[in-house]
Amino acid sequence: MRAAVVKEFGPILSHTVGDLPTPQPGPSEVLVTIKATAVNYVDSLVVTGKYQFLPERPFAPGKLPAGIVSAVGSGVTTLKVGDRVLTLAEQGGYAEQVAVDAKQCFKLPDAMSFVDAASMALVYDTSWFALRERARIQAGDSVLVLGSTGGVGLAAVQLAKAMGAKVLAGVSNASKAPLALEAGADDIIDLSQDNLRDSLREQVFAKNGGKGVDIVIDPLGGDPFDAALRALAWRGRLVVIGFAAGRIPTVKVNYLLVKNIEVSGLQVSDYRKRMPELMAQCLKEIFAWYEAGKLKPAATVTYPLDAFAKALQDIVDRRVSGRIVLLPNP
Repeated sequence: MRAAVVKEFGPILSHTVGDLPTPQPGPSEVLVTIKATAVNYVDSLVVTGKYQFLPERPFAPGKLPAGIVSAVGSGVTTLKVGDRVLTLAEQGGYAEQVAVDAKQCFKLPDAMSFVDAASMALVYDTSWFALRERARIQAGDSVLVLGSTGGVGLAAVQLAKAMGAKVLAGVSNASKAPLALEAGADDIIDLSQDNLRDSLREQVFAKNGGKGVDIVIDPLGGDPFDAALRALAWRGRLVVIGFAAGRIPTVKVNYLLVKNIEVSGLQVSDYRKRMPELMAQCLKEIFAWYEAGKLKPAATVTYPLDAFAKALQDIVDRRVSGRIVLLPNP
């Protein structure tokens, strides 16, 4: 089986396509012929050995591939050969086939393409858990999404709107504002202004009826985190998703006490392992909103499997706008 093969952890461009044994499904598993897999920043951490969970080598990276069931284990009754599915595989997506527990596979809506399914995977479920589970969003809440034009950010903007919230989109420069507004944001917060510590809060208050926001979704960390914490309303909730800005911030907990605010973190892969029923609810809701036209995946660029290393490097270097999806079996 052709696959991106990581024999030893190292620089992205040191990894190449090679051969791995074709996986054989166990009694509770299905074999999926992979049609599309998103390239995510987290994959660069995996192949370079910097991620918190590292697979045994050799392995193929790639999370949550989508494809067609091509074989089923003896104990599988919920899926059949030919079913179109999104898998929750933690690795193996940069390959022609993958074996996955049947409970970790979800049938795709008829209208959803494999490319759309892969493009939405990871970013939409991450945003759903951040909003629905960690932030306990309610209709009428106000939400500030930092990094709103990234994969998770755009998904969070769309989902927050679908959940009935008012959405302020944080952008790093004004040229990115149209993308966030097209995704459904009600207004823009300019993260490039001077004295962000004060200017972010001033913008939020000016565009949110003179008060702070109920929820902040933060994939950035760094200075935007520090500033956004000060823009939370009483009983506000800030959810940490990542640190794309580079610096991992710290919090003086007396500030949380004085304002009655919360800061929580999200590692979505834990939910896939520990709360599969909630993940099923998440995907059911996302698929329904997709079919209703409330969710629209970001613009997608497709690469062949042979170009996986270039695709990963393009993600790290921010050379591509939108999502990159690999096509292992075009």
